[in-house]
Amino acid sequence: MQKSFNEIVDQIIEHNPRYDREAYRFVKEALEFTIKQRKRSLAESNHHVNAAELLDGFRQFALKEFGPMASTVLDYWGVRASEDVGQIVFDLIEAGVFGKTDSDSLEDFRGGLDFQTAFVQPFEPVRTSSKGKS
Repeated sequence: MQKSFNEIVDQIIEHNPRYDREAYRFVKEALEFTIKQRKRSLAESNHHVNAAELLDGFRQFALKEFGPMASTVLDYWGVRASEDVGQIVFDLIEAGVFGKTDSDSLEDFRGGLDFQTAFVQPFEPVRTSSKGKS
């Protein structure tokens, strides 16, 4: 009998409770979102998603789902950097949920997304200069 996604995540967390179970679900949904976006723009049905593409899709999906709360939600789940996204992806690869090519590595995620720039700056107030105003 094949295990469900939730059962697989429970096993991962049992061995390494570093990330909240919702983080695994969210990364899976972000990958699905990214694949759908790629299909729309490329009209390809079997395109491998690389780390940069997944991180961009992850960013877009997090902003879409959580808006200004994205940084807070991700932090609560233990996802604080692109390396965390990569670790979750590779946990799911090792569990047989995701596939990978020979050229894919955890290093591909290192520094791929600045969480401050991606999830905080878009919601900071715009500072206007008061010089020259009466």
